[in-house]
Amino acid sequence: MVNLLAAIGLGFVLGMRHATDPDHVIAVSTIVSRQRSIRQAAAIGVLWGIGHTITIFCVGAAIILFNVVIPPRIGLTMELAVGLMLILLGIFNLTGITRRITHRYTPDHSHGAVVHSHRHEHDGTVHEHIHGHSPEVHMHLGAEDDAGREQKPLGVFQAALRKLGLYQFLRPLAVGLVHGLAGSAAVALLVLAEIRDPRWAIAYLLIFGLGTIAGMMVITMMIGAPFAYTRGRFAPFNRSLGIASGLLSIAFGLFITFQIAITDGLFAIHPHWTPH
Repeated sequence: MVNLLAAIGLGFVLGMRHATDPDHVIAVSTIVSRQRSIRQAAAIGVLWGIGHTITIFCVGAAIILFNVVIPPRIGLTMELAVGLMLILLGIFNLTGITRRITHRYTPDHSHGAVVHSHRHEHDGTVHEHIHGHSPEVHMHLGAEDDAGREQKPLGVFQAALRKLGLYQFLRPLAVGLVHGLAGSAAVALLVLAEIRDPRWAIAYLLIFGLGTIAGMMVITMMIGAPFAYTRGRFAPFNRSLGIASGLLSIAFGLFITFQIAITDGLFAIHPHWTPH
């Protein structure tokens, strides 16, 4: 029992370590390069970690509980998706597509449609919402309780999520999902080698995921700090950082794509795949 608890505790540390993999760091750097605060960067990291944990848990649990075997070509395809996504993220950054979409779908940058926020009371409950003059941009800030009444949002993290907008919310989540696909088999096989009890193995996956979320939150805060600091003070340098992150993302994505398609033989008759 003590050894199992120690192994699961180690899973949290390994999850934090997993968040520092180069492809993970490069992917989130392209996302946080447009953030205006460290809190928003931290929210991006948490969303990425949640997406990553979902696929790690689902695919890993299938391997552990049902002895699912992933064919080499499928495994390589999942890893290829990471390379292609890095290329796409870099192109979006360099061409300004990211900036335009962010401007369109972030609540306080939607072409002036969102003009102010205010509080009012319904049935004795005070709540707050952003108000615009077109129906599609009227976005309530609070969550609803069981009676359908909105509640005032709590905490700076909720405020950061609220300011991200739909696109900035979904993008890191989707990127995390794809990255989780690429690493899920390796994590599951590692767990199977060390923990025989399926229940403890599943618990390990969850703790590993929590460690990944925590690690990525710290990383995105560290990466987002220079972007947030230079955004208003040193605009040319801030643009240079954004361009550098985009170029790095494309270069690393091309490297991964070449490695998988050519070296590992994704399109060959007998592809070679080692989960890592």
